[in-house]
Amino acid sequence: MKRILFSVLFATFAASTVLAQDAATQQQIDKLAGQIQDMLAAQEQQAKQLAAQQKDIAELRDKVNSPQVNDSASSTDLKSLAEKVQEIDKKRQADRDLIIKQIEQLGKVAATTPVKTKPAKPAADETPAPSGPQKGYEYTVKAGDTIGLIAKAYRDQGVKVTTTQILKANPGLDATKLYVGKKVFIPDPNAK
Repeated sequence: MKRILFSVLFATFAASTVLAQDAATQQQIDKLAGQIQDMLAAQEQQAKQLAAQQKDIAELRDKVNSPQVNDSASSTDLKSLAEKVQEIDKKRQADRDLIIKQIEQLGKVAATTPVKTKPAKPAADETPAPSGPQKGYEYTVKAGDTIGLIAKAYRDQGVKVTTTQILKANPGLDATKLYVGKKVFIPDPNAK
């Protein structure tokens, strides 16, 4: 009888240890997924900036190539334009290198042992943002938060919001530069 009781207690202890490890692994995966979403949002924003700069360059080329009656580009203007194009290309290359470096860092983080952190959960007493065109919640950023983790925490509570919706609801918010205490508006697409 004692052997059976001992076996049952040992099996219960082993099962609880496995569940704790699974929870820690899931938290690490959630954090990495949030960071990847943030990086993808930042990359999308950079792609938009690059497209705008390419459009400006194309317009400048059209102006240079179009015949003008009185205003013709001097060699100084052309050299200045060439320098600006080179400067833009250097910035594009630096952005590319930065993205690659961040992806490598995420790979290193994924290879390490799971960190035991709790995902950010919005407090139950969060006050909704003032009534206006959108309804939602005001969230105060905590240590370790990312836009992806914040969105996941609200989705876990039944608010079906995406990182893109959060970024659109907060113009000027840089997903890579969140700091503790920052107020972020979380739109509630289900609110009527």
